[in-house]
Amino acid sequence: MELEVYNISGQKTSKKVKLNDSIFGVEPNDHAIYLDVKQHLANKRQGTHKTKERNEVAGSTRKIKRQKGTGTARFGDIKNPIFRGGGRIFGPQPRDYGFKLNKKLKRLARISALSYKVKENNMIVLEDFTFEGPKTKSFVELLNSFELKGKKVLLILDKNDKNVFLSSRNLQQTKVISANAINTYDILNANNILIAESSIKEIEKLHSVN
Repeated sequence: MELEVYNISGQKTSKKVKLNDSIFGVEPNDHAIYLDVKQHLANKRQGTHKTKERNEVAGSTRKIKRQKGTGTARFGDIKNPIFRGGGRIFGPQPRDYGFKLNKKLKRLARISALSYKVKENNMIVLEDFTFEGPKTKSFVELLNSFELKGKKVLLILDKNDKNVFLSSRNLQQTKVISANAINTYDILNANNILIAESSIKEIEKLHSVN
């Protein structure tokens, strides 16, 4: 499959880039995508939620009333979970929500997500570029060239570019990452992907089957 290469002004160049079908043209595996996105979101959870159980609540341990003869249910101390201010029964405790996935499954998920974007014509190849300085205006002009302002956009570069990254930082729906840091969630979360020409080779190199 071949895609046209555009410059940052939104104009077609004379170049075309050939995509590796084993990376950008596979039959997407939805279950692999589901597991990879689930892991990504689970790993982002802090897991610091905490409630006090009966042994952690401050209060007297004196028995409130005698065991029998009151005509009501028996009670222990004031920290009983059924009382207001008592301990929580089976409340949440700090935990790690992360889990592991096989490398091959994560690779399948990423190439499936990339294949979806190519299939839906939501991937645009750009000539390699940089900005003279960190200016949000420069990045906005880039988005306007492709009528992407107000949409979720993921820009993939072959390597970290400080000026491009800082230019996009004030735009909430825009994210800039390097080719070696792509993940399934970011790919699918974006409405459109802008990908630098040189980063395609980097992605194909990282996700090729040895």
